[in-house]
Amino acid sequence: MPRAVAVGVLLLTTVVVPHSGAGPASAAAAAPVSQVAERRIAAPAAFTHPGVLVSRPQLDFVRSRVSAGAQPWKGAYDQMMASAFASLSRTPKPRAIVECGSYSNPNNGCTDERQDALAAYTLALAWYVGGDSRYAEKAIQIMDAWSATIRDHTNSNAPLQTAWAASSWPRAAEIIRYTYGGWSSTGVNRFGTMLRDVYLPEIINGNATSNGNWELSMMEAALGISVFLEDRASYDRAVAKFRDRLPAFLYLTTDGAYPRGPVGSSIDTRTEVVSYWHGQQQFSDGLSQETCRDFTHTGYGISAISHVAETLRHQGQDIYPEIQDRLRHALGFHAKYELGDAVPPSLCGGSLTLGLGPVTEVAFNALNNRRGIAMTRTGQLTERQRPAGTNHLFVAWETLTHGSNPN
Repeated sequence: MPRAVAVGVLLLTTVVVPHSGAGPASAAAAAPVSQVAERRIAAPAAFTHPGVLVSRPQLDFVRSRVSAGAQPWKGAYDQMMASAFASLSRTPKPRAIVECGSYSNPNNGCTDERQDALAAYTLALAWYVGGDSRYAEKAIQIMDAWSATIRDHTNSNAPLQTAWAASSWPRAAEIIRYTYGGWSSTGVNRFGTMLRDVYLPEIINGNATSNGNWELSMMEAALGISVFLEDRASYDRAVAKFRDRLPAFLYLTTDGAYPRGPVGSSIDTRTEVVSYWHGQQQFSDGLSQETCRDFTHTGYGISAISHVAETLRHQGQDIYPEIQDRLRHALGFHAKYELGDAVPPSLCGGSLTLGLGPVTEVAFNALNNRRGIAMTRTGQLTERQRPAGTNHLFVAWETLTHGSNPN
């Protein structure tokens, strides 16, 4: 049965990033973060649609560039259209109960759900960019099949599985609902009920003790659902939890001698933080809580951060000034090792597990192209990875949607 949402006290006014633990050496050391974070961000009086990760101006830009055969967008579009996610013969595989254990073992519908959600988003993009209504109809077929069937997620990976699928579903639904007239009101309403009753309760309260990519992905999904549902209370709660988690995932030296523990956890001493940061003893700008675990999971968190920021911007609340230092340092820090720089012995014992994934386009476009921040190594990695494809979980086609997109 669907879980009930324990909403608790909603942060609807000024939100200050709290400090959990003794990380900062002094109140003064924490001040730069807190002062920026005091800026109020609350759900808009009127939501912008489509407005989950991609906006209509962005989509219009992409359509014009692809139509003109311009690169890198045409190559990225061709890559997307050649993928199985864009297939018009795809048969959705919905389940009433999706059961996912650690690393999707057992995998009872986990891959099917994630990939059907990604397919719906891919097909929605194909519809808007190419103008062929068959792709919109296929996206609707997939979304309707799942909304008529799914009732719950179970087992240990349920929160993360829910987050990954629920990051893609609202992106697809926003594009189809607000740019295509063929989705019935019955289908739209049932899809909204699915998001509200099956997905949102699993993710809205976060997960303070997990690795950071979990809670960041959960808040990305919760924010996207909130936009589609125009649910202001959930929107505000997702933003507050996102702000809480960010300094516990990406470190800046202004945080103090060591990183903050996640808000809501008991991780607050240096020994506990070092263990939580996978044994890392020395902390520098841009280090992630999962750097010494592996770059792939670090990339999941960085991607979710950029997706949240992009959705907030579409809703009229630009959080990039608040988060840009953490995000740019994190991207540059990890990009240089992806590009082959030598790993010092002080970092993860001198050994890294690389594989950041296709996750740099959104943040690089926002920070470098729109905000004018120099990001040489991130730019090199972004160019090397183009066209950025999909990680088959919740990231897809971001060279197409965000590569050098001025909107």
